[in-house]
Amino acid sequence: MKNVAVLGASPKEDRYSNKAVLELVNHGHNVYPIHPLCAEIHGQPCYKQLDDIPCDIDTLTLYVIKEYSTELMDNIFALKPNRIIMNPGTENPLLESQAKEHDIEVIRGCTLVMLHTGQF
Repeated sequence: MKNVAVLGASPKEDRYSNKAVLELVNHGHNVYPIHPLCAEIHGQPCYKQLDDIPCDIDTLTLYVIKEYSTELMDNIFALKPNRIIMNPGTENPLLESQAKEHDIEVIRGCTLVMLHTGQF
């Protein structure tokens, strides 16, 4: 079981970030959705920002555009995740290079595919 933060989690069921929250829960992970306006997603309480997460995070999975993740780099590094998953469309070369300097593993991949293929 891992603590996983989902940055860009959405309450809209047709969004991949919403499906990721559900699948992470179904796979037994502790899930911390980040959404500034939403109270909960799939029974998991939402956190307004990364700084609000009350525990250590193993994995941060991104569902936001690179401009937003660039703005949040200091918050991401303060969270000290062991790894960051950059889902398709969230790739951020600057964040990736800086994360490696902070000894954070970066994976360019799809959280949903990784869960369903046992690579998570």
